[in-house]
Amino acid sequence: MTPTETLKHEHQVILLVLGRAEREAQSIHGGAAVDVDTIAEMLEFFRTFADGCHHAKEERQLFPALATRGMSPEVGPVAVMLAEHEQGRAHVRGAAAALARVGKGETAAAVALAGHLEGFVSLLRAHIFKEDNILFPMADQVLSAEDQETLAVAFARVEAEEIGPGVHERFHELAHRLAQG
Repeated sequence: MTPTETLKHEHQVILLVLGRAEREAQSIHGGAAVDVDTIAEMLEFFRTFADGCHHAKEERQLFPALATRGMSPEVGPVAVMLAEHEQGRAHVRGAAAALARVGKGETAAAVALAGHLEGFVSLLRAHIFKEDNILFPMADQVLSAEDQETLAVAFARVEAEEIGPGVHERFHELAHRLAQG
């Protein structure tokens, strides 16, 4: 599997949880009680898997490799992806803060929570589309076979050393469980 194929596969896992986040937001807007535990699990997934693992591979491995091949991180597709990663982090922080307020009995915070979930879902779906259909095909064109091999090794190192043994797999299982709920 090439590095971009690995990232596309991770996108599919992330999309599973985005679907659940969207359903939770709709449920909140429909007047249902906030499922605090489920949303806390989703936020942990987004922080650890989507950001700590997936975005780490992109930001610390793929994007610098693309920069060496002439794709600036200051302008163009890579710059857009980096900005969207920051926007996503802001939504996750906002959702976590709103969830904490809901946990303290502030029922009005549920609307803010739903808004951050919806904003995050919308942002990431568009972001994933751009990466899968624009950035990754460009990356596959400019990266050499040696670059691809180096990235594959670096991606494995992120999973093993930075995230921890078995954590990647555990988050795949969590995504599938959340998607079914």
